[in-house]
Amino acid sequence: MNQTARISIYFAVASALAVTLSTASWAADIGVSPQYDTTHVYVEPGKMDPFVDSILKTFGGSTTQRVLADVTPTPSQTYSQLILTPSGSFSVFDFQTPAPYPFGNERNGFLVTNMDAAIASAKKAGADVIVEPFNDPIGRDAVIQWPGGVNMQLYWHTKAPNYQPLSFIPENRIYLSRYRVDDFIKSYQKFSNGKIVDDSQQSSAVIGGEKNSAIRVVNLSSAFGKTRIFVTDGHLNYPFGQERTGYGVANLSETLGKATASGAKILWQSVAGEKRASAVVQFPGGYIAEIHQDTK
Repeated sequence: MNQTARISIYFAVASALAVTLSTASWAADIGVSPQYDTTHVYVEPGKMDPFVDSILKTFGGSTTQRVLADVTPTPSQTYSQLILTPSGSFSVFDFQTPAPYPFGNERNGFLVTNMDAAIASAKKAGADVIVEPFNDPIGRDAVIQWPGGVNMQLYWHTKAPNYQPLSFIPENRIYLSRYRVDDFIKSYQKFSNGKIVDDSQQSSAVIGGEKNSAIRVVNLSSAFGKTRIFVTDGHLNYPFGQERTGYGVANLSETLGKATASGAKILWQSVAGEKRASAVVQFPGGYIAEIHQDTK
C-alpha cells in the first residue's frame, strides 16, 4: 500500500471518530479517560470476523470501519478495527505480514494528552522506551516497558477522539513476582498519578489456585482506569496469566450465555460463594479474557 493510500485511510477513520475536546480537558493530566484505553488483540490470521462478531454479541457496542494499514514504524500491513463496548474498548489487528518486533507483546494502548510529556514522565518514573515515538497520519505512537517486563503502547491523536463513557471500567490484569512488584507499582503509580485502592492478601482461588493458600493482590485506579496486580511464584494453572484484561458486566451468567452462543469457550469459572463471580473465556481468534460481575 502506498503512502497516499495510507494517509487517505487514516484520515477517513479519523474523520469518522474524532471531535475536538476542550483545551482544559486535555491539559488536566497525561491520561484522558478509561474509554480511550484499548486492549490490543492480535487475532489468529483470518479470524477477525468471528472475533468481532462474538465480542459484539457478548458485550454489545459498535465498531469502526475496518481498514488495511501500516500501524508500525517499519513496513507491515494489518487489518485494523476498533470495537467500542460498554465494558471496554478493543483495538483488533489481523496482520497480513509478520508483525515487527516488539509489536504483539504490548498489552494495551493508552491515549495521552501529550506524547513528549508522557514519554518524559514515563522515563522519569523508571520505564524503558522500547519503541521510540513515531508518526502516523493521525498522531503519534510509542511503546514503553515497566519494571517487571510489562509493555504498554502510548498513543496521541491530532484530533481528540470522542467515545462514550464506559458502563464498567475494565481491569488491566498484571502478574508479577514478589521481586519486581514494588518496583512496578512505584513506577506506574508515579506515571499515572494513580491511587492504591486495596493491597491485601487474598485466597489464591481468585486465580484458580488452592482456596486455603493466599497471594498478594493490589488494585490501583487512575485516569488510565483500573489495574489489578497478582503477586505470584509463577506456578499458575492454565489459563491464568494468559488474560490481560478483566471486563465487568451487570450479569455474569447472562453474559457467559451470550459468549458461548457466539462461539466463545469458558476455560474457568468461579464457584458459588466466592467474593466475586468471574470466569475466564476464550473468544474466536484466540483472545483470552476475564469477565466478572461488577457492582460498580
